[in-house]
Amino acid sequence: MSTKILMRGNEAVGEGALRAGCRFFFGYPITPQNELFEFMATRLPQCGGTFLQSESELAGIHMILGAAAGGVRCMTSSSGPGFTLMGEGLTALAAARLPAVVVCVSRAGPGLGRIASAQSDYRLSTRGGGHGDYQCIVLGPGSAQELYELTYLAFELADRYSTPVIVLSDAILGQMMEPVELDTLPVIDPPEKEWAVRGKGKNPRKVIKVAPHTDQELVEWNRHLKKKYELIREKEQRYEAQDIDGASLVVVAFGSTSRIAQDAVMQAREEGLAVGLFRPISLWPFPEKGMKELRQAGIERFLVVEANNGQMIEDVRLALCGSAEVIQYGVGGGHIFAPDEIYEQIKMAVR
Repeated sequence: MSTKILMRGNEAVGEGALRAGCRFFFGYPITPQNELFEFMATRLPQCGGTFLQSESELAGIHMILGAAAGGVRCMTSSSGPGFTLMGEGLTALAAARLPAVVVCVSRAGPGLGRIASAQSDYRLSTRGGGHGDYQCIVLGPGSAQELYELTYLAFELADRYSTPVIVLSDAILGQMMEPVELDTLPVIDPPEKEWAVRGKGKNPRKVIKVAPHTDQELVEWNRHLKKKYELIREKEQRYEAQDIDGASLVVVAFGSTSRIAQDAVMQAREEGLAVGLFRPISLWPFPEKGMKELRQAGIERFLVVEANNGQMIEDVRLALCGSAEVIQYGVGGGHIFAPDEIYEQIKMAVR
């Protein structure tokens, strides 16, 4: 018999992390991700793990760096302005080639903004908030079930590529409650990492560096990172496409907006409009292969819908290389779309 539990999206993130073997959480509270914070504060000690509220987001991300160097699966979370402060730690994690998971539950901005849901952290997540030539894998769940499963996957990818992975949620996904099927994932005990720094003893000294000793060493670091990111871009593109056959227009949306757009697309199909839906799941690497397949299938118009002033549209345009018409409909500042609102945009965009 399957185990299905009604959970908030933020709680589903925590459950996925625990199933993946996460036993360390460090972070600073900020709305709208505090349910995840409270969940980990309660559940981690029950699982033999450690929860610690840091004095700031900057401290939390560097505690994660230390835990990752110790070879354990660890996580932090934040939102908007708090996530911005973590940029220094993210670039350090990438430089040191350390696996860790960071969850961002987006809120409206810029500045301190408001706690209303938005997708305005897309650019910050996919382009990096720290300095240097580094990149994070970014996953964009669209349901509580996916928050559970993609958080679990994030730990696997972090270990596979020795890199930080971001799970980009938003206030709608984090706060809503949905049934989550827990038996889709096994509980695992992560393997020991030979490179982990846990005291020398009688063994050779182990060193994890965040800064190189020479200029040439830094060049070699960047060559290694470039090769790794090219491999990730080749292997880890994820997306979902619906009602593509015969479509003359495809709506592109991610996260909570994709759910609202799906209702609008279904309404449009019922009215006889040739419309499909393309949902990026990996936001970096962006699923450009899927976009190019749509273009090769003859689709010439794309409507990008996102809860911001226009961020993912940059990746859509890059993927299509100017070979198709791209229209954007987005409202920043915490505006919540209605299906009828997107449906009206579809009607105007269909030819």
